[in-house]
Order: sequence, then structure tokens, then C-alpha cells
Amino acid sequence: MLTRELRAHLLRTGLAGVVGTPREVSLRSYRLFGLRDPRVTIGVDPEGVWDERDVLRLMAERCGVSDDPRCTSGQDVIDPGRTVLALHAFAARLARAARHREPVLLGTGHPHRLLGFYVALADALSTAGCAVLTPAQGRCVDITTRFGLRTHRLAYVRGVGCVRDPAAEAAGCEPGAHTHSPLPVRLALAAAAEGGGPLPGLVIGDHGWICGAGQLGFEAVGPADVNDPAPFVGQAEGRVSVVVPLDDAARSSYYRPLTRYVLNRACLSQ
Repeated sequence: MLTRELRAHLLRTGLAGVVGTPREVSLRSYRLFGLRDPRVTIGVDPEGVWDERDVLRLMAERCGVSDDPRCTSGQDVIDPGRTVLALHAFAARLARAARHREPVLLGTGHPHRLLGFYVALADALSTAGCAVLTPAQGRCVDITTRFGLRTHRLAYVRGVGCVRDPAAEAAGCEPGAHTHSPLPVRLALAAAAEGGGPLPGLVIGDHGWICGAGQLGFEAVGPADVNDPAPFVGQAEGRVSVVVPLDDAARSSYYRPLTRYVLNRACLSQ
């Protein structure tokens, strides 16, 4: 896929351009981030003072959203040019990981949407000689949800970490639960350290996986939506290496061309 074809795909599917996130949702997240609400900081502990206006300016710079605080309704936007440039940086980091055969850890808080994207990356990196780590497999972690504190189980699907609610799993709800929590990656990294095995040279993920790993000093890369400012703040403060702005709640099939584009650019077989 050529870059112009990728750009057209991003716009056609709503992964960039006009996206599915309402402006009101984005602004609410920026306000809550300024208040250090853990539901929005998702593992990042900012060093600087980030109020709502600061976050809005950053998201305008990194994603292309309007920087006008008076724009309070409608659908938000992502500049596809910024998405493409970030995908190039993402691919370059994958290529370096493959070249040096770095151990990698992959995880997602969006398994219903992004699991296939990460599975393809895990397969390609494994083929290139990278150890795909799966620490703390099967261990339990308590995560606060809108229904209260719920016990989840850390699972890996073809090398990609996610959490599963045992009750939902018993009911046949797969492949995992949606979460913003950094607790799963903290559990995984602690288990890797305690086990004396290799630690990841690179963490690839979203939500709490990228933020939690970056905050602990691990190099982290991954995608983020316009209503998730934490990865972008983490990047601005040097904790997160690469953040790709895109809609993270689109149809799973829409991400397949991105997978092919990234792997081809990184010279990795799928």
C-alpha cells in the first residue's frame, strides 16, 4: 500500500479525518486529565502542570483537533498526515526491535477492536527472532470498572496481553474486556522482573499498557484516540516514544491495511 492509498483509507474508514469521538467527550477527558483523574491519566504521572487548555493545545499539535475551546460539539478530527508520520515512526521502531531481536511485550485494552492488529505484529516480530513475552499469564488483577471493583484474569492471545472478566468468560464473551487500567502491564512487568527472565526492550500497546509501561521507564509505542490524552502527555514528557493518533474503536477489519503498511515499511513478514 502506498502512502496516498493509506491516507485515503484512513479518511474513508474514519480512522482519521472526522472520527467517531464526539468533541464533548474529548473535552471532558482533557478537563479530567487536568484534574489528575486516574480514569484518564491511566498510569501517567505528569511532571508538569497540565490544565485543560494545555491538554487541548497539545492534542491540537499532536492530533490536529481544533484548539478553539469554544468548539464544543460535533465530531472530533484527526489530521491523517499526523497519523501517517506517526505510523512511519512506529514502523521504524519495530524495525529496530527486529534488527536487534529485542524481547517485546504486547497488550491491549481494546481486544475487540485491536487484537488482530497486535497479533500480526507479534507474529512478525517473533518470526524476526524477537522473544514475545507473556509474563503473569493467568494471574488475577482487581480493576475498578463502572460496576465497581472486579477481578480480572491476565491472558495472552497469540502473544498479546489482555484481561478477561471470569464471569463474562464463562458466558462465552471473548476475546477480552475493554479497560484503560495500567494495572495489567504493571502486573506483567513485575512478574517478568521477579521471574528473572528477560525484560522487554519494547512495549507495544494502548491505553494503560503504553502509559503504565512508559511511566515505569520501559520504551513504549502504540495508538491512541483523541479522547485519550495520557499517551500524548507521556510522549511530550519523554515517557512514551511513539503515539499514533487514530480512532481506536473502529471495525477491526479497518486496521488490517495499517498492519500491512507498517510491516512492509519495517521490512517484516506478516
